[in-house]
This record gives sequence, structure tokens and C-alpha cells, in this order.
Amino acid sequence: MRTRLHLGALALVLGATVVGTAGGTTRADAQQGNIFRVAFRSGSLDYLDPALSYTAEGWALLDTTCARLMTYPDKPPPTGLRLVPEVATDFPKISRNGKTYTFTLGRGFRFSDGSPVQASAFARAINRTLDPGVKGNPAVQYTRDIVGAADVQAGRTSAAAGIVARGNTLVIRFTRPTFDFAAKTTMPFFCAVPPTLPVDPEGVLRVPAAGPYVVTDYRPGERVVLRRNRFYRGSRPHHVDGFDVDLRAAGGPDALDRVERGDADWTIAGVAPAYFTAGRDLARKYGVNKSRFFVTPGFTIRYLTFNVSRPLFRNNPSLRRAVNFALDRRALTRVSTNSRLGARLTDQYLPPSFPGFRDVDVYPLKRADLRRARGLAHGSTRNGKATMYVASFPMALAAAQLVRRQLAEIRLDVEVEALPPTAYLGRIADPDEPWDLALTAWAPDFIDPFTYINLQLDGRFIPPNGGNFGGFDSPKYNELMRRAARLRGAERYRRYGELDIRIAREAAPTAPLNVFTEPTLVSERVSCLVLRPALALTAACLK
Repeated sequence: MRTRLHLGALALVLGATVVGTAGGTTRADAQQGNIFRVAFRSGSLDYLDPALSYTAEGWALLDTTCARLMTYPDKPPPTGLRLVPEVATDFPKISRNGKTYTFTLGRGFRFSDGSPVQASAFARAINRTLDPGVKGNPAVQYTRDIVGAADVQAGRTSAAAGIVARGNTLVIRFTRPTFDFAAKTTMPFFCAVPPTLPVDPEGVLRVPAAGPYVVTDYRPGERVVLRRNRFYRGSRPHHVDGFDVDLRAAGGPDALDRVERGDADWTIAGVAPAYFTAGRDLARKYGVNKSRFFVTPGFTIRYLTFNVSRPLFRNNPSLRRAVNFALDRRALTRVSTNSRLGARLTDQYLPPSFPGFRDVDVYPLKRADLRRARGLAHGSTRNGKATMYVASFPMALAAAQLVRRQLAEIRLDVEVEALPPTAYLGRIADPDEPWDLALTAWAPDFIDPFTYINLQLDGRFIPPNGGNFGGFDSPKYNELMRRAARLRGAERYRRYGELDIRIAREAAPTAPLNVFTEPTLVSERVSCLVLRPALALTAACLK
């Protein structure tokens, strides 16, 4: 499995759920029906085929049409981030070796054409991600370890041997231990699809859906129309009659203008800074988290990563902890975001909205603790020199220079080397590159503590196998992380919450700096806001 490092949050629709109301309307008072209007930037929507879609816009719309094996409830956090069954009747049974998953499906889900959803619907969804007719399919990174996946990719068969569907039972066998697949099934790649749905390299335009809504008209580059699935009997809240999506906004500012004027009810305006520009003044006009403009913690975490495969930080937790104490996170955040609302300070690995997260003072957030930092650094700085890699974005360069000045306080001489953004990830993933510190940001495609702890810190996921770019590989902590991965439910979240604090405090393999926020602007008609961290369309209602 390969999980990508994001420099911005792609998975905007899978995250912390914050329930509120706009303009004081409550759920009980909210009007049922009417059409919710969406404006998207021209070219921002890639596909509405679940096997191919890989943009925030596509996933936002597919969230309304999708029925999944497992999901997250449309409720406030932390409940809204606890993995629960949807079409499955319970969590899957996982073999002791972690290689076989068995899902049992419930009855009652139907596609928009009236046909029942059985295990074959999910088997087909998975096999479509492996089809050789679709080159560069982004979903392959999550299905390539299924037994027989390579045969499907090579065109030798149309179905992987490791995927067996019988009635309402789905069995999936993997070539190696896999303890996060239940959470992966929440991604749109794994939406139920008709068992005979073909593969089209351009994407099937109208796929029968088993979720609350279905696409009734899609004209690429122009519009999407979604209406209620009259066969839907699931438990997800769905208040409006449908969604009209205009795909012709000239850009993020134009899309935001439409929402402010009331010509659209919501948009994804692209990168977060579009919401925070001085001329728009959304916070001044509407307040924050009051009526129309909302800013919530997102799921992109920025780190200062230590390369523990190099002499400076290898077997040197004292120096790694010293750096964590020496950093002024507030100052670093100020120079790397264009608004005080752009990020929330953190010294932990889990996002603050996660179940099991406990906000503790592991390291100082608002200013450095140089007394502690110097005490830990004394005798641990080795040759006293460090090379820091940074992508050559202006704000990233400003942050790197500030890190350089801050670490000089503990007698660490940092040389900053700026790299072209297109080359940056490949360079820090190369084990032969001579870097000691690097600015990285992480936003996973699916939401689970495994993605923030194991994928970033377990020795199994050192590149090219994952996002552990610093090469942290501790037998002690590997075992603790792998034990946590085998758990499920409340105990899983509790254990990961403990690990989050323990690893940060004892081993300090990275220095978390901040969590990027996700802004949302809605029209004055919108109520029943569920932000996760972007607006969940399915649960929205109109006054």
C-alpha cells in the first residue's frame, strides 16, 4: 500500500463533524424539501464515477449518492468520527493474521433502479478499481494487496481471486496483514455499484446509486442534477429534494461571490486562503461559527520531520524533544498562513476532533521553553549542524528561516536548502538524500487514527511503502502501534489517544506544528450544518 503525502487537504468531505445551525434555525424547525444550489469552479469536478473520482468536489457529491460497507454517522464529534456499519451489519470479522476480512451485509438497501444491494455490488466496486482499462486509477493504492489483484491489472481475469461474494457475505483476502481496510471502505472508491457496471476510462456519467440521492443529469463542464433515490430506506438524514450543481464558476472568488449574493448555497472555493483574503472580510461580515461563515479544525497537519536514519537524530530522542521545546509554534504558524484563522496550533499527531484525542501540554504551543530545550540539547547536538529541506514556496521558506533562528538558541546550526515543489516529495523520500529536517504536511484520504500514527511512524511504512519519511523504526513503538491497529470500537480510539501522547512525549519522532483549518461559507438559506470539515450535503437543509 502507498499513501500519498498531501500539501493541502484533498479529503475535505471525510473528517470532523461539527453540527450547528445557520441563522438560529434548528433541525426541528428546518424546512423539508426544496433544491440546494451548489457552485463549483470550472474544471474542478473530475468524475462522478466512484472508481475514478479523486477531487473534493467529486467526493462531496458522491457522499450524497454512496452506500458504503462502513461509514461515519452524521453527528457531532467525537461520535461523528467513530466508524460504524452502514450496509454491513457489524464490523467485519478479521482473521488472526490480518489477511482475511468477512463482511455480512444487511437487507433493505436498493439501488435507484430498484435492484437489491448484495455483496456482489461491493465486489464489483473493488474489481473496477483494478481494471486495466483505467490507467493511473488512484484507488489502486488501496486494493493492490488483495489476492489476485495483479491478475486483474494485467488483464488475465476480470475479478480478483481474493474477492468472493455470496449473497450477503463478502470475503476479501489480502497478501499481507491489513488492519485498516474497514476504514478504507468509507471512501467513495468503495461505494456499492451494480454488479454489471462496466468500466469506462472517461468515467460512467450516471451510475445507479444506493445512497439517499442519485445523479439524474450530468453534463460535464456545465451542470449536475441530483434528486432523491426513491428506494432509499437507510438511516442517513436527507432533507432537501435534491441538488443543482453549476460547474461554470470562473474561479474560487466567483464561486464565493455567488454564495454571498445568494445565487448559490455553498461552494468549495479551492485553497483555504481564498476565504481569508483581506478584501472579502468574511469574519467581519458574518462572524465566525455563528451564521454563515464557519472555520473548523481540518485534517491536514504540518510537521517538522526529523530524519532519524541520519546521525544527528538517530537514537537521539533528547535532541528531538529539545527541538520540540525550542520551537515557537505560534510564530511559525503566523508566517506560514495568511490569516490567524488559517491554522490551529498543535503538538500532537492526532487531529483534535478525533475520538480518543486528549489535549495535553506535551510541548509549549504559544512560545518556546528555552530552559527545557537547552537542558535536553546539552551534550546531544553531536556535530551541531543540520540540513533542512523545504519546498520553495514563499511561506514555507519564511517558516524554514524562522526554524533556523529558533534552533540556533540550542546551538544547532541549520542550513536551509530550498527544492522545487515538484521534486520535493521524491527528494525527502529518497534514503540517500542528506537531509536532517524537513517541513511536511499530511492529509490522508480516509479517516482513522491508523493513518496518523501507524502510516507516519511505523517502520513498515518507510518510503516507498508509506508516509514515514523520517524513517522512525522503533521495535518498541512498532509493537504498540500494531497492537492498537488490531482493536476496534471505543478501545481502539482510547489506545490510539494514549499512544498519541506517549510517542510525542517519549520518542518525539517529529515536531507537529499546526492543524490547517477548513473554512465554509453558506447562504442565509442553509441550516442543519454538518461540517466534516466541509459541509456534508446529505444532511443539509434549507430554511
